[in-house]
Parts: sequence; structure tokens; C-alpha cells
Amino acid sequence: MIYKTYVKKMIDFILSIVGLIVLSPVFLLLIICIKIDSKGPILFKQRRIGKDKSEFYILKFRTMKIDTPKDTPTHLLKNPENYITRVGKFMRKTSLDELPQILNIIKGEMSIIGPRPALWNQYDLIAERDKYCANNIYPGLTGWAQINGRDELPIEVKANLDGEYVEKMSFGLDIKCFLRTIISVLKKDGVVEGGTGAFKSQVVATTEESFSTESKNRGIIG
Repeated sequence: MIYKTYVKKMIDFILSIVGLIVLSPVFLLLIICIKIDSKGPILFKQRRIGKDKSEFYILKFRTMKIDTPKDTPTHLLKNPENYITRVGKFMRKTSLDELPQILNIIKGEMSIIGPRPALWNQYDLIAERDKYCANNIYPGLTGWAQINGRDELPIEVKANLDGEYVEKMSFGLDIKCFLRTIISVLKKDGVVEGGTGAFKSQVVATTEESFSTESKNRGIIG
């Protein structure tokens, strides 16, 4: 209980500060590559569901072109690959586009390990997570579901795995998730462009990077 309430949050903050400092050269390199590769902002914000189903804005590096159709799920685009930038393809495969979420962790909106934050309109995923109290903890940069299938998992399985994490949360499990995430990223396991297997047949999520008017008005870094 002490770990869940106090120690985990303290570790998140300290490691995120250290990570931001250590990875600052990588941040700078990616920022330069993004600006050289295509027109548009460096970062984008997107509405996500946080602890106790409160909403917050997640940060990611931009991986899609600014002419991507607005408010269209990635998997519904006729040729989604045509909208992803060259640098974006690399960042998605290596998950480097997720690095700005270190700032979300420092702000206390996310944890390093936890269920990946659902989009505000992924109602089915949110409802499934309610069954396992998985909406009651801070969402994570990576989690138990991510190292057990990532994008390939259907909603029911993903929510069940998130529930397992909530039930068994511990320092040891967090270390296991962290180390296996590194291995999964290096092997590029479970990456499916356009969302989870369940999302491929449902219009439930706004595209990861549709440049909506709302996003443009929310202070995206240019």
C-alpha cells in the first residue's frame, strides 16, 4: 500500500527528471529531424483519460503530415502510410514519439508503468477497464498489457491485463514491465498501425494525430 500510494509516485518523478536530462540530446535530435522532414508543429496534444477518469492532454512528437484528414481514425484513412512522415515512421516503430510523455509524468498526470491512457472517446475500453478498477490509477508510459501484446490485443484482453496489473502492482512488477518494454521496443513487437485489433472494425477513436482545430488551439509547439 505504501508503494502504491507514495513510493511509486516518488520514483516516477525522480526517474522522469533524470530521464529528461539524460535524453535531452535525443529530444533535440528528434526536434531537428521533425522540423527538417515536414512542415508543422513539433508536438501535439490529445485528450486522454487519466486517474479516476479525469481528462488530461497527453504529449507526443508529431509523426503525421499537416494535410492528414481531420478527425479521421488512422485505420480509416485510405492510405495511412501516405500521411505518416519519414521520421514519423521511425518514431512510431521505436516508440520514440512517446518520449514527451515524460513531461506528463513530471506534471503528475501519468506514471511510468500503468495502463496506457485511453482516448476520451474510447468508451468501450473505458467501460471494460471499469470492471477491473483500471481507471482508478494513473495511466502509464508503458504497462502490463503493452508487454503482452501491445496494439494486437482486443479490448477485452487488454482491459483484463490492466486489471491484473492493478491487482498485483508492486515494485518488482514495475521493474519487470520496464525491462520487458525495452526488449519489446527493440524487437518492435505488437506494433499495428492504426490501433488495436478490436479498433480496426470500430469507429471509436480519434486518430492518433489528426490535426483538429481543438488541438491547434491548445498551444502545440511549432
